[in-house]
Amino acid sequence: MDTPSRPAFDLPRYLSALPLFHDVAPPELSRLAGGCTLRRFSRGQTVFRVGDPCEEFHVTVMGQVKLFALSSNGQEKVIEIIGPGGTFAEALMFTGRPYIVTAQALTDALVLSVAKAAVMSEIENDPRFCLRMLAGISRRLHGLVRDVEDYTLCSGAQRIIGYLLRDVGEAAEKHGGVTVSLPVSKATIASRLSLTPEYFSRVLHELEEEGLIEIDRREIRISDPKKLAQYQLQ
Repeated sequence: MDTPSRPAFDLPRYLSALPLFHDVAPPELSRLAGGCTLRRFSRGQTVFRVGDPCEEFHVTVMGQVKLFALSSNGQEKVIEIIGPGGTFAEALMFTGRPYIVTAQALTDALVLSVAKAAVMSEIENDPRFCLRMLAGISRRLHGLVRDVEDYTLCSGAQRIIGYLLRDVGEAAEKHGGVTVSLPVSKATIASRLSLTPEYFSRVLHELEEEGLIEIDRREIRISDPKKLAQYQLQ
């Protein structure tokens, strides 16, 4: 069972750091905080299931949460992995429909839930609040569109390389090489990229044989990110 708890930190300040609420004024943030609940989940515990009513959206404060769907034969497809500061279900909350995916804690996690009633109250008080939320939801939608483009236009190897290089830009420029820590299992990442675990592992080992990466469990050392990025174009 998840364990509700009262926020022990400055919740309005935390909310202000989220992209959805960057431009929200302190009084609005304080009111929103009153509609928030913190829950602790153990690894493997369900945050919500397909078909549950969606009356709030969520923020991963600590840990990792995966959103996934099951096919008719029980095969799992990871839709998204939500790390610290990531939000989920904010768009669905406005539709009045139940959850269309299941959310599960990949690690021990702390999840902040923001009640729909609190959000709707702020929208009624200030329509500009709605525009701010729409901007945040639009950024999320653009990210999902990019994912679809990758699945359609990029090979499996290109998707894997793109995943490894997604956050290394500035660090690579300053230090040359960079180490990437896989936040979850390789099988989970493979599902997120619409690949089989076997293919994902095979590509990693091929890249290691080419001297482009070094693998140490979940630590992947990229000695020359620019060279690795060029490899996907071959």
